[in-house]
Amino acid sequence: MILVDGDIVAYRCAFKCNDESEKTACYTTGSFLSDLISHLYTLIDGEPDYKVYLTGKGNFRHEIAVTEPYKGNRKEKEKPVHLEAIRQYLIKDWNAVVSEGEEADDLIAIDATAIPDSIIVSLDKDFNQVPGKHYNFNKQDLYDVSEDEGLLFFYRQIIMGDKADNIVGVHGIGEKKSQKLLEDLSEIEMYNKCIELLDSEERVIENARLLWLRREPDQLWEPPVEEK
Repeated sequence: MILVDGDIVAYRCAFKCNDESEKTACYTTGSFLSDLISHLYTLIDGEPDYKVYLTGKGNFRHEIAVTEPYKGNRKEKEKPVHLEAIRQYLIKDWNAVVSEGEEADDLIAIDATAIPDSIIVSLDKDFNQVPGKHYNFNKQDLYDVSEDEGLLFFYRQIIMGDKADNIVGVHGIGEKKSQKLLEDLSEIEMYNKCIELLDSEERVIENARLLWLRREPDQLWEPPVEEK
């Protein structure tokens, strides 16, 4: 199954067609998706089904965020003129699935976990915590994320934070330093290292629950348990 991040596709096409007609914007979106899927078919065996995902209303993360409001640093920007028309087009003509109470990213991660040999199609780095095949259509890069790579990326995010979503990490720790600090550690060791660096287990759990993409419906991330 090809799992397409419709939020990114919709924004990308809406910005591109901001000065065009609504009809042109929807046509451009359809053509982009058709070309994208056709190109993917040339890179893989077979022609699997596809599904498009959009983020709807509500997000449980707003209730979890205590340190800073989730995505609270995002200023209100004027949305592209045809964004809503494109979203409705994707729902009507591409049977896009719309999330409720969570992000489209969560639905994609849930399906990627449940459906063997699925491919996540997005530009969002957050998906690098999800094991499996991924396709970055900007770079035209089809790549794999292993269980260990996904887990390491997730714990690195916990200490780095995420400025785009207003998740506060440890000052001075970025891509390279987080890699060096956590690589070669077991999960429980990574968890304990995060507590040491953030100086608070509550902060670690908060960041983790904000950053974690669900792997099953209504899932809330839980800390690892040390084996006895």
